[in-house]
Amino acid sequence: MKIKVCGMREADNIMQLNLLAIDYMGLIFHEPSPRFVQQAVPVCSGGIQRIGVFVNKSLPYITSKVQQYQLDGVQLHGQESTSLCGELKQMGLITIKVFSVLDELPISKLEEYERYCDFFLFDTKGKAAGGNGVQFAWQILESYHLDRPFFLSGGIGLKDAKSIRALDINQLYGVDINSGFENKPAIKNIKMISEFIKILQE
Repeated sequence: MKIKVCGMREADNIMQLNLLAIDYMGLIFHEPSPRFVQQAVPVCSGGIQRIGVFVNKSLPYITSKVQQYQLDGVQLHGQESTSLCGELKQMGLITIKVFSVLDELPISKLEEYERYCDFFLFDTKGKAAGGNGVQFAWQILESYHLDRPFFLSGGIGLKDAKSIRALDINQLYGVDINSGFENKPAIKNIKMISEFIKILQE
């Protein structure tokens, strides 16, 4: 189970996170977010890949942030086209397309995007583009039949580790955690994340 910690920003907190066995770190480039990144961010060691989170941004804007922040991939939270996803994927960037859901998966839309991205991410539909801090009905994932692997997101906390570990879905590639592990926006509770990882790996 891969671990992606999103909404990172502060240097000291990032260096603490760097000591844990995580796989991806998310940097948010969406201005309305309280976790919006504007300052320099330290480079992590140990193979942690940096994923930039964007909402309906242009290709030039995205590529400028890729270069500035040495991003390994992108996570697209808006109504980005298949062609934009495909261009980013062809650039060699890990490309994650987000779909916000509640009680059903948009299977036809997923089929449309499948060849243009590396992963899907399922988050909970809400007022904000992401980070609403609530869960959707995970049982709808049982109907997922596509080959494209996905991340599970939306309102995940420490208490959910055992339930996630029990999910028997081959395409479940990883979990994306954020506000459920924060002391305040953009400041993660490293102890909680460490415990979460420990339970997932038991």
